[in-house]
Amino acid sequence: MHPLSRLFSHARNYRRDVRIATLYSVLNKFFDVLPEVLIGVAVDVVVNQKASFLARVGIVDPKDQLMLLALITVVVWIGESLFQYLYDVRWRDLAQNLQHDLRMEAYRHVQKLDMAYFERNRSGNLLAVLNEDINQMERFLNGGANDLIQVFVGSLMVGGVFFALTHELAFLALVPVPLILYGAFWFQRRLAPRYGAVREAAGALAARLNNNIQGIATVKAYAAEDYEAAHIEQGSDAYRARNGEAIRLSAAITPVIRMAILAGFTVTLLYGGFMALNGDIGVGSYSVLVYLTQRLLWPLTRLADLTDLYQRSMSSIERVMNLLQTPVNIRYDGRALPKETVRGELVFEGVGFIYEGMSRPALERIDLHIGAGRSVAFVGSTGGGKSTLIKLLLRFYEPQQGRVMLDGVALGDVNLQDLRRAIGYVAQDTFLADASVADNIAYGLPGADRAAVIAAAKAAEAHDFIMTLPQGYDTPVGERGLRLSGGQRQRLALARAILKDPPILVLDEATSAVDNETEAAIQRSLDRLVIGRTTLIVAHRLSTVRHADAIHVLEHGRIVESGTHDTLLARDGIYASLWRLQTGDRRQADASSPR
Repeated sequence: MHPLSRLFSHARNYRRDVRIATLYSVLNKFFDVLPEVLIGVAVDVVVNQKASFLARVGIVDPKDQLMLLALITVVVWIGESLFQYLYDVRWRDLAQNLQHDLRMEAYRHVQKLDMAYFERNRSGNLLAVLNEDINQMERFLNGGANDLIQVFVGSLMVGGVFFALTHELAFLALVPVPLILYGAFWFQRRLAPRYGAVREAAGALAARLNNNIQGIATVKAYAAEDYEAAHIEQGSDAYRARNGEAIRLSAAITPVIRMAILAGFTVTLLYGGFMALNGDIGVGSYSVLVYLTQRLLWPLTRLADLTDLYQRSMSSIERVMNLLQTPVNIRYDGRALPKETVRGELVFEGVGFIYEGMSRPALERIDLHIGAGRSVAFVGSTGGGKSTLIKLLLRFYEPQQGRVMLDGVALGDVNLQDLRRAIGYVAQDTFLADASVADNIAYGLPGADRAAVIAAAKAAEAHDFIMTLPQGYDTPVGERGLRLSGGQRQRLALARAILKDPPILVLDEATSAVDNETEAAIQRSLDRLVIGRTTLIVAHRLSTVRHADAIHVLEHGRIVESGTHDTLLARDGIYASLWRLQTGDRRQADASSPR
């Protein structure tokens, strides 16, 4: 399906607006053509006076004829101006509304896509689609759509006047028009793949820029500015090269069209002049034909710009439509799960999962039961599958084998948003919105009052440092929270989980990237937070999980050891080796002292 058809098939709510805007464009063009006809009539009045066309329809006095023409001219100019204003407002409003709705729809759709999609696609390319591609569509609707309609309507109207005056000359003068249109579409078809390549190059460049800006601290720390600048230069060169290929083709459109226009205008000027000299047509009719030929043909020179704008927009619309039609592989609807009804019993039955493009499973035949209100820790070497378990619980991915159950119900049968509202998630890499401290603590709970926010901050031992900030709880944290230290960001994340008061708590390396003092403060908060709720802890620091009800050691996607801290030390297996490695010369007896 053509990109424009895909767009308006998708945006059915705007069909009435398109029809009204099109009507205004047509009426504006109707009044726009009339002044040239009036000029011809005026010439006829001056030359023929009482034998003019208007005299034959009942207005004999030449002065009355001119007064009538003046009055009609005023009406025509008012009509043209009015409908220009109306179509301009309609098309621009349509462009703004459609780009807003399309951007929001595309963004909401992106939010529903599974995590595998984001692993396959670069974020900068997505930003290019959501921003620049949608803006390109807006630019086309702002002016290009009206121009295309008016070129088509103007050709029909002028052609009608030509044939009304003289069939023979009309045919000769209008011969270039189909050639011009054919040539424009010939160029358009060859521009399509080139502008597709331009948009892809723009997306790749945006991805590189986005990646480098996000990692600017690392770039500076490794003095890699020149290295990264060279990478950006490569991407920019590729974008420039793709644009150059399109420009060289699109630049040829105008000269070709001008040559065709020259032929049509010359035919009208000469042949029509000869007909007027021979008395086959009147001087006024000849004037109309000359002016209308210019009115018809010269605007066609803009087909070059229109074709360029049109094809850029079609490539952008194609990318946006492709994004919207990307299938959502995670089911969102399902059985309602009110948070207050969740007990928190979790069961993993024969769960297996392998990431796309990987040869070895991330998880293999995982069978696990976690009782409601119990705390369970997952430890082991990097790549063992610990975080994958958490991702399956949050349904960032669906298990390819087996199933995960919550309170006896498969997660795939539960409303996804209800499931996630029942889980508090504190990750190693804390995400903070570019908002105030209070807004970040209340993230996901916009109705939370200030007293509850402060109470959560105190429970996370974050209140004291918040009060030292310039505006306290109203202090902006900056993009991704960069105005705060890592430990401060982590305490806000913990306060966010405390305020949410979830029946299930997930801690994914929540204290691994903070200093000892912050770790101790967070650990005190966690010790209070885990009471009475099902808690899953992923950790490398074994000291943070020693009091868990059960500890599971994962290696190569399998649970290889399970038990309490003391039991695993007594077994003297992988866990005991990790413990000795982290605690140095401490004896196991010291490590297993009573709580």
